[in-house]
Amino acid sequence: MISPSGPGAQRNASPYLHGREAAAVACVLESGQYGHTEVTEEFERRVAEFLGVRDAVAVMSGTAALHTALLTAGIRPGHEVVVPAMTFCATVQAILAVGATPVFADIDPATLCVTDQLVMDAVTANTAAVMPVLFGGRAVDLTPIRKDLDARRIAVIEDAAHAFGSRNGARRVGATGDLTCFSFGPIKNLTCGQGGILIPRTEAEADMIRSIRMLGVVQSQAERGRTTNYRVEGFGLRYQMSGINAAIGLAQLDHFEEAETTRRNLWLAYRRSLAGLDGVQLIDVDPDRSVPHLCQVLVAHRDEVHEQMTARGIGVGVHYPPNHLQPAFARWRRDLPATERVGLEVLTLPFHQHLTEKDIDQVVAVLGQALKTVGASGTRS
Repeated sequence: MISPSGPGAQRNASPYLHGREAAAVACVLESGQYGHTEVTEEFERRVAEFLGVRDAVAVMSGTAALHTALLTAGIRPGHEVVVPAMTFCATVQAILAVGATPVFADIDPATLCVTDQLVMDAVTANTAAVMPVLFGGRAVDLTPIRKDLDARRIAVIEDAAHAFGSRNGARRVGATGDLTCFSFGPIKNLTCGQGGILIPRTEAEADMIRSIRMLGVVQSQAERGRTTNYRVEGFGLRYQMSGINAAIGLAQLDHFEEAETTRRNLWLAYRRSLAGLDGVQLIDVDPDRSVPHLCQVLVAHRDEVHEQMTARGIGVGVHYPPNHLQPAFARWRRDLPATERVGLEVLTLPFHQHLTEKDIDQVVAVLGQALKTVGASGTRS
């Protein structure tokens, strides 16, 4: 059994706080202003500065960011949205929330991401948007098909829930001209406790996103707080990020370079430790440009290996069961051979900032033992 070197070291994932978050939250609580406040707006400014973009709009969750992005792009019933089946179900639920139809795309099993060709294989005359998922933190480059997508007026909405801080070429994800959605949930690369943020392409989009997240209400700075003077100009939802969550995010952002370095070094430590282990394929997150969010491998007899490792105290997981095989989405099922194979073989190893290289060596040793035990038993998944 693994001997944890920090809080939750044996878990599959664990939140990581630097120690200043509590004081930041206390300041917000002492102010008596708990909702969307100047703290939220400061967090938006700081994120925009970090990413090198003109604007960023904070919302209450990554799912809210995806939903709002689709609304902003004008996606509606009758439209199709190309999305990889290998993603968290929130991506698909956001598509259904606007009444559009998900069209599932296959993935490259080496990266768990879509490719430009796999996207085009799923595009039809009804496609209004594509939603590449930046799985594990790896950027997805659709440059080879961008002119074709633009000519067809197909929006690109990046699900970058795993990829805050990662780069696409020389630029940070979010700065490459797409509507980009980040998640700041408890175990993300940067956490707000709960939250998300959108990177708009234009000032008009930023205004629309801000209106949607505030129930369609439009107020000037001077009007804010005067409840007798506001205008409802369109559809909206209660999607604002609170100052409490933003304060956590600001404290995290102050230390993000440390988190970036730590997560990359931990992933590289896994790569070194796994190098001599037969029967294991490490999923490539492009560590030179990514801030890794997950460490995943493909193994035969995954369920039995999962059971063996869990019994030995290692918190492994499965990210994710393919969405096109889920009962709620079965009507849109397509033949996706790579996704279906990965769905049977993918195993997520413990990955978070409480880990040490010694912990990683222990995880890999237990993985090796599990593979031997399963192989000797002759069982099949």
